[in-house]
Amino acid sequence: MPVFRETPYGAFNFLVELERGQGKEPRAGFSEVSGLNTEITVAEYRAGNDPQNHVRKLPGIYKSGDVTLKRGIMGADDIWGWITQIRQGEAAPGVKREVMIRMLDEQRANVVVSWKLRGAMPLKWTGPTLNAKGGGDVAMEELVLSVESIEMES
Repeated sequence: MPVFRETPYGAFNFLVELERGQGKEPRAGFSEVSGLNTEITVAEYRAGNDPQNHVRKLPGIYKSGDVTLKRGIMGADDIWGWITQIRQGEAAPGVKREVMIRMLDEQRANVVVSWKLRGAMPLKWTGPTLNAKGGGDVAMEELVLSVESIEMES
């Protein structure tokens, strides 16, 4: 169980679970997660007889941003299989998924906080930049997920 503390946790220990039961094996080993956000829209309103000369801001619906995952190319076809389902118009269960992102403490023993991405599905895949001049770069793939909502659990 995570413990509140004065110093913030590092952002380098995390697990991504694209499917239930997955997360610790290499194919779910992402090197970067970005775009975790939610936004509440505001409706501006002012009645004509309001004594204050300003609009009131009323909370409206909320939306979640797209989440980007990056990992090194390693021969796993799980992401491409998911994309293929959607490209072929399959409405089968599993097209929209519940993706879990869990941040861990320094010992990798305790979950500090989790984010549940509901209704997640691939929006964009970007392959690696290949360069024959060499270098020590890792071939990376990027997956952008469209997310219906994000829930935080601790």
